[in-house]
Amino acid sequence: MSGKLFVSGDEAVALAVRQAKPHVIAAYPITPQTIVVERLSDFVEDGSLNSQYLYVESEHSAMCACLGASAMGARAFTATSSQGLLYMVEGLHYASGSRFPIVMMNANRSLAAPWSIYNDQRDSLSELESGWIQLYAENAQEAYDTTLQAYRIAEDPAVMLPVMVNLDGFVLTHTYELVQLAEQETVDAYIPYRNFCNKLDLNNPKATCITAGPPYNMEFRYQQHKAAVDAAAKIVEADKEFGKKFGRSYGGLVEAYKCEDADAVLVTLGSVAGTVRCVVDAYREAGKKIGLLKIRCMRPFPAKEAAAALKGAKAVGVLEKDISFGYEGVVYTNVNSSLKEQGLSVPTANWVGGLGGRSISKEDIQGIFDQLLSGRLEGTQTAFVNLRRDICGA
Repeated sequence: MSGKLFVSGDEAVALAVRQAKPHVIAAYPITPQTIVVERLSDFVEDGSLNSQYLYVESEHSAMCACLGASAMGARAFTATSSQGLLYMVEGLHYASGSRFPIVMMNANRSLAAPWSIYNDQRDSLSELESGWIQLYAENAQEAYDTTLQAYRIAEDPAVMLPVMVNLDGFVLTHTYELVQLAEQETVDAYIPYRNFCNKLDLNNPKATCITAGPPYNMEFRYQQHKAAVDAAAKIVEADKEFGKKFGRSYGGLVEAYKCEDADAVLVTLGSVAGTVRCVVDAYREAGKKIGLLKIRCMRPFPAKEAAAALKGAKAVGVLEKDISFGYEGVVYTNVNSSLKEQGLSVPTANWVGGLGGRSISKEDIQGIFDQLLSGRLEGTQTAFVNLRRDICGA
């Protein structure tokens, strides 16, 4: 099937997975991811997808099933969200440490307690140290495209790492948009199945999930780290090749929008980038030089690319749906580190918004840009967008 369809972000991911033809799908439903595994079960049932569909008893089991499948050289997929992702954490480290190229969709959702089914990005950002490549989509089309790119990246012999594709819960997973689907032949040519170099093979015996003590453990970690660092070039390469074959690309690791001459740039990731883009366009029409830096990839972190896009700015803000309690937003920490690493000195400020699904409006973003343009930043103090001070006593 090709052409345009009016689908949700969840359905866009499911359609991409069908075209990727995974051998094994491990499914456990959790809001707002459920539609993904529901649609994939429909595809298996109607015969449009030839895959082993495993309806497991928990998210932990889903990741373990993918571990086993990938160990045998099978292309694997699963999906989760929020507490489900946390339930998988033990398996996440087994997957990355064993260099299994699993692809997983995560519907970004707030964490308990207090319980919430609504969107923020604290779930995935809490797992930056799990060894997974992390990609973030702005809209349904990018979700579809990024899912296909994820298989090319993960299964590259120079990478062999799992990839997490993140979609903002409800804001993106349940919003319907027109999505351009690709021809199956083009998808097959873009992500042909590769015979995994690390799969278990009786004719070439290997061990996986082994114990490695002090004489060897650090070398395993170094190789894992180097693969993640080297994956940056493969992500850029995958996006460029995708652009050639499908006519769409996203700048690789980051997308810099009108940053070349911008006095103020706002850095963000996920669906809120679309709202920021609208504000940038409106302010540009009013003669105000502002820009957007959208981060597509949080791991490996695009330090050089981010610094290159921000080097001309007089002020940089970071807007994120995350907080590292007791300090600041983790995206802000990474952006500041990249600026320092590249020898850039520019005033920065951190805004945390959208926690637990609270809306971030164009007016909120306009207020952020107005403060950035004013030249009066409050150092590195973290500000909360739309905070109800009457409730929290702040």
